[in-house]
Amino acid sequence: MADHQTTASPLDLGGDAPEQAIARDLARRALYAAPVWLTLSAVIWGFDGLASSAYALCLVAVNFLAAAALLTWSARISPGALMAAAMGGFVLRLGAITVAVLLVRNMSFFAPIPLGTTIVVAHLGLLIWETRYVSLSLAHPGLAPRGVRTSGGIRS
Repeated sequence: MADHQTTASPLDLGGDAPEQAIARDLARRALYAAPVWLTLSAVIWGFDGLASSAYALCLVAVNFLAAAALLTWSARISPGALMAAAMGGFVLRLGAITVAVLLVRNMSFFAPIPLGTTIVVAHLGLLIWETRYVSLSLAHPGLAPRGVRTSGGIRS
């Protein structure tokens, strides 16, 4: 009788997928930046700015985590599914953020300028900040190991 060995698929991301590790790191950095950003929002826009900025920071963190979950799931299916999830997921997540904003637009705390500013600045700022910690090496996909210095995402 033939012995059937099971081999892992090249797309089997068992364990900790790099995109999920990066998304969790981005969400953690959002928590680090939140006190400074929320204090600044409160000083500039008052309580409504504080509440709107806090809501926006939550949206940004959830957006990064949802993107990673979708990419991890689709990568296990096929490269085509991964590409479709990347593009389609982007559109879906933009729609979800739009719906989330529309749901609170008539609430008393809603302030569109701090909310919009926070969404844009947090997305860009966190991505720029994260580039210092992401490894572009196939030996260490995702986050660079501790102690490895990176410069713009390139290991030195």
